[in-house]
Amino acid sequence: MKFWLGASFSDTGEFLRLARASEQFGIDTLTLSDHLFFADFETPYPYGRMRWTRETHWPDPWVTIGAMSAVTTTLRFAPNVYIAPARDLFTVAKQVSTAAALSGGRVLFGVGVGWCREEFEGTGQDFHTRGRRLDEMIPVLRDLWSGREVEHHGRFYDFGPLSMSPPGGDIPIYIGGDSDAALRRAARAGDGWVGNRIYTEEQLDEVLVRLNGFLEEYGRGPIDVIAPLAVIPDAATYRKFADKGVTGTFTAPWWIWRDMDKVDAMERFAEEVIAKL
Repeated sequence: MKFWLGASFSDTGEFLRLARASEQFGIDTLTLSDHLFFADFETPYPYGRMRWTRETHWPDPWVTIGAMSAVTTTLRFAPNVYIAPARDLFTVAKQVSTAAALSGGRVLFGVGVGWCREEFEGTGQDFHTRGRRLDEMIPVLRDLWSGREVEHHGRFYDFGPLSMSPPGGDIPIYIGGDSDAALRRAARAGDGWVGNRIYTEEQLDEVLVRLNGFLEEYGRGPIDVIAPLAVIPDAATYRKFADKGVTGTFTAPWWIWRDMDKVDAMERFAEEVIAKL
């Protein structure tokens, strides 16, 4: 079982300290979320009560990942998740490939379609075609990251021969979301699937049934499954989920031990859970 640190909602100045501690205490991947701005959104938040305010920090994921990679050597990084279709294709490709190059290949591309119409309007991207554009974007991004000359003529993206440097190489793509469309996207085009809510065992079982069905439909074997779990953290429970095909989960130990400093809580989690697996 791999542990991903859910570092969202942290102040920007905390990320370098959390990155160093993550590497020290056995965290596999540090994640941070992606939002462009805060407003009085008319778009309803789809995952229950919104847990942040206008004072909550949302640092740019790729700038932050670049800074964290400079103070670590083995820790991996992923946005959870980056709303790629709210940006243009080439900006996304350049940001991710640069972060991958500077980190020595320690970047995972966690990506989703997003829910906030106002952010798409702010960047001049069509909210209603975001899923179809992401489907077209994913294979084109892989081609652009190769560093080879690329030409593409599609429904949403159309360009003649060009190449992009620095090449990002083979960057794993993890698809976020648990709608049928998202699970199909993960089964068809993803190296992994990452959950976007905290799942009970029953909820996760239902998601895994659908995901595995889509994988079978597309003739693919198992992919990485990274799921936030609504469980009391202990080694036996994580072994149980591993048997179901879950390869990783999220932790933010300061949500468990709320009276502790974040790094102290991470050390306790490492001693009581990670060390026993």
